[in-house]
Amino acid sequence: MISSSLLQTALVLGNLLTASSRFVPASDGKTSSFQRESDELLEMDVLRQNSLMHQLYGDLLVSNNGEDVLSKANSQPFIKVHPDETDEEFKGMCSFYNENRREYPNDDFYDDLLQYAGIVTFGHTEFSQCFKNASLEMDIAIVGAPFDTAVSYRPGARFGPNGIRQGSRRLGNGISPVRGFPGSKLRKLDPFNSGYKIVDCGDIPMTPFDNKVALNQLYRGQRALHNHSALVHNDKPPRIITLGGDHTITLMALRSAYENFGKVSVIHFDSHLDTWDPKIIGGNISKRAGLNHGTFLHFAHENGYIEDDTNIHVGIRAPYIAPGFYDEDHDFECGFDKIVARDLDIISLKEVVSDIKKRVGNGPVYISVDIDVVDVASAPGTGTPETGGLSSRELLTILDGLEGLNVIGADIVEVLPAFDTNADITALIAAQVVDSFLGLMTVDSVKN
Repeated sequence: MISSSLLQTALVLGNLLTASSRFVPASDGKTSSFQRESDELLEMDVLRQNSLMHQLYGDLLVSNNGEDVLSKANSQPFIKVHPDETDEEFKGMCSFYNENRREYPNDDFYDDLLQYAGIVTFGHTEFSQCFKNASLEMDIAIVGAPFDTAVSYRPGARFGPNGIRQGSRRLGNGISPVRGFPGSKLRKLDPFNSGYKIVDCGDIPMTPFDNKVALNQLYRGQRALHNHSALVHNDKPPRIITLGGDHTITLMALRSAYENFGKVSVIHFDSHLDTWDPKIIGGNISKRAGLNHGTFLHFAHENGYIEDDTNIHVGIRAPYIAPGFYDEDHDFECGFDKIVARDLDIISLKEVVSDIKKRVGNGPVYISVDIDVVDVASAPGTGTPETGGLSSRELLTILDGLEGLNVIGADIVEVLPAFDTNADITALIAAQVVDSFLGLMTVDSVKN
C-alpha cells in the first residue's frame, strides 16, 4: 500500500502540474512560505480530477487492495475529453482506454515480474543463513567461494559469485525445450519446481590475505553445508554447487565431498590440465605457492579424494609447460584421461558423452567447469583465456547428456566480471551451466 508520505509527495507533484490550485501568502507576512486556500480533502479532490498526473496515470496513485476508494476512482473516466474536441480518432482512442481499464496487481507484489527485483540470489532461489541455522533442511545448496589469490594470470574471480548470480536473473522457473537429448526426462523438467529444496547460502567468507586460512575457511564452510539434512534423499547429505572463485577452490569442495561420499570421479571441463606437478607451477618458489589453480587436481589425487583411473578432462587445449611429455604422463598418473577441444571436430557430441560416461562409471561424480573451456570469443571474462574452445551450446549439450550419472557436487569457476563484455555474456553462460547442474541433480523427480 502506498504510504501516506509517498501519497503526499505525489500530491505535491500533481499540484505542480495543474493550474487549478491557488495559493495565498502566509498570514504572518514574515516568510515566503505559502498555505493552501482550501482544506486538504478539497485539495485532494481537485488534484485527482484536474492534474496532469491524474490525467496520465489515473488510479495508479490509488491502492489496489479492494477499498471503496478504488471503486470510486474506477467510476470516473480515465481520460477526460474536452466537450469541444472534434478529432474523432482521438476521441475513439480515449473511449477505448476508458472502457478497458487497466488492472494492477495486489500490493503484496507476489505475482509481479521478479527478474529485476529483490535481493539477487541464484535464479531467485530462497536465500538462507545456512551457516547460522544448523537445523535448516535442504537438498541442494548453492554457495559462493570469493577467492582468487592462487592464480597465475588474471585475478578477479573473487567477484565471480556475484557475477554468476547477476547472470541468472532470467532463470528460476519453466521447462526448457532444449534441455537434454530428444526423449530425455530433462525435456520435462523444471529444476526449480521439482520438489527439491534449492537454497542460496550466500558466500563463504574467505580472506584475501592468506591462502592457507582462506582455503581452510572454504573447507569448513563446505563441511558445514554437508552436515545439514536433506529432504528428498534424507539418507544422504545435501549436494553443493559452488560458484567460484579461481579453480583452487575445487580442492576443498572435493575434500568435503570425499568425506561424505567417498572417493569421487571428476569430470573436469577446462582448457588446462590442472594436474601439474607443483614443482612445475609455483612449488619452485615455496611449498605454499605450489598449491594453486593449476595444481589442485594433483593434490586431490595425492590426498586420495578422487579415483585412480575414472577421471576425465574435456576441452583441453592449452600447451604443456614441462619439456617433452612429462605433464601428460603426470596427468595420467593422477588418474585422468582427456578429450581435447579439437576432438569435437572429429567425433559427435553423443560420442563425447558416451566416452565420458564409460570413463566415470556409476560411482559418485563431481563436475568441475572452468569457464575458460568455452572459446574466448564467447567467454572473454575469465582468468586464463585460450583460443579454439567449445561453444556454449556444445558445453551445455554435453552437460545435459550426462543425465543418469550420480552427480554429488559441482562447481563453476574462473568467472571474472571485470573482464567480461558489457553484455555479461560470460556470466550468462556460467549461470546456464549451473542450471544444467541443477537439471542433472533433480531429473530423477520426473516420472516415466
